[in-house]
Amino acid sequence: MLTCDKSICTQVIQLKCVESRVENKRLHYGRFVASPFKRGQASTVGIAMRRASPGEIRGTSITCARFHGVVHEYSTVTGIEETIHDVLVNLKEIALRGDFDDVKEAISSVTGPKEVTAGDISFPPSVEAVDNLQHIVTITQPISITIELKVEKDCGYRIGNFDGYKNGEFPVDAVFMPVRNVNYSIHLFGSGEATREILLIEIWTNGSSTPDEAISEASEKLIELSSPSLHVKREDVSCSGDDKGLFPSMKLSSQFHDGNELGKRLSEDTFIDQLELPARAFNCLKEAEIHTIADLPNYSREDLSKIKSFGQKSVDQVSKALWERFASELPQNEIHLK
Repeated sequence: MLTCDKSICTQVIQLKCVESRVENKRLHYGRFVASPFKRGQASTVGIAMRRASPGEIRGTSITCARFHGVVHEYSTVTGIEETIHDVLVNLKEIALRGDFDDVKEAISSVTGPKEVTAGDISFPPSVEAVDNLQHIVTITQPISITIELKVEKDCGYRIGNFDGYKNGEFPVDAVFMPVRNVNYSIHLFGSGEATREILLIEIWTNGSSTPDEAISEASEKLIELSSPSLHVKREDVSCSGDDKGLFPSMKLSSQFHDGNELGKRLSEDTFIDQLELPARAFNCLKEAEIHTIADLPNYSREDLSKIKSFGQKSVDQVSKALWERFASELPQNEIHLK
């Protein structure tokens, strides 16, 4: 226990991993402790880390798939159990790790009958599947299926846009998010003026990055976002009377990062499925064309309650999840309703 202010002020905040385990290939867990913080500081860091970890860490994902002889995504192919749409959804879920910057190509060419998995995809050396057993499609007849893929590295989500794609080419709603969930809690130690805070952070990843790597990259991103450059240029001016020389003019030439830049970028890239709402509430929001966290500030609690089949219980669920996961609140006053 720290017993004097001087010792507390001179102590450096340290971050340690106190628990790390692999639940399965696509679920890694890490628990970290950071301390000592002054009162109020741990909450600031905890909220920032929870926001930065999902949306600011780069991940690898399949972004496009090409099927020979297929016209649209709801096509069915004789000898294949799933529709093309189902296959695209399965490809979206494939967890990948990679070290590259440009677009990479991969291919899966399989003859059935067979269950096609991530292990049947031929990736370039810089890309690999986290779990080779992840399901893609089931071939029920002795036919050959070839799927050409594009793989990219980015942050957040990317909604597939069909513009510019040729016949047989389909965009995949890409998930570039190694971090699946982040929780934090704050604990006090010491007493009186010597009371300090301990920050406990829990991180779950999909296996493409370890929790150690995730918290390290999130910390680097936060440092980048909180270090705007400020250039001050002093200019000579002529003053008269008693004011001469007291207030030299100052020309501020700067480009600040918006204090909410991180939150904005995250919310624009984060879909409402990250709120993990019950199916009823989730489907109602989708029907109302509320797709991302950035859409929610356009709706107050009263606005949401006016959505068809969206009751007060659903409003409470959204409000609670928004606060717990993104430290954000719904507007109090009625705004609009589509």
